[in-house]
Amino acid sequence: MATAPSKSRPLSPHLGIYKWGPHMLVSILHRATGDGMALIGTVLTIWWLAAAAGGEASYNAFIDLFTLDSGAFNVVGYIVGIGLTLSFFQHLASGIRHFVLDTGAGYELKTNKSWAIVTIVFSILATAAFWAFLIWGK
Repeated sequence: MATAPSKSRPLSPHLGIYKWGPHMLVSILHRATGDGMALIGTVLTIWWLAAAAGGEASYNAFIDLFTLDSGAFNVVGYIVGIGLTLSFFQHLASGIRHFVLDTGAGYELKTNKSWAIVTIVFSILATAAFWAFLIWGK
C-alpha cells in the first residue's frame, strides 16, 4: 500500500522553486527568437513569392509595407523589421554564449549571469545601431 510522501523529502526542480535570473531569460529567449525568426521568415518569404507571382500591383503593395515612401513609413513594417532584427541579434549573441558554455567555460554563477546580461544589452545596442544606420546612414 502506498504511503504519503514525507514532509522532509525534497521537491523535484520546477519553475516554481527556481529564482529567476538573466541566464534563464536568455535561454528561453534563445529558443523563442529562433522559432520566431523561422516562423515569421517563412511567412514573409511565402508572402513575398506570392506577391511576386501575383503581378506588379501585389508586389508593390508588399514592398510598400517595408520601405520608405516619400518620407512616410509604415508602422507595421517597422515593427516587424525591428522585431526581426532584435530577434536576430539576441539569437546570435545567445548562440555565441552557448558556444562558449559548450567549451566548459563560463559556468561560474557570476560569469554566467554577466554574460547573460551582456547578450541582452548587445542585442538592444546592435539593433539600435543597425536601424540608425538604415535610417540616417545614407
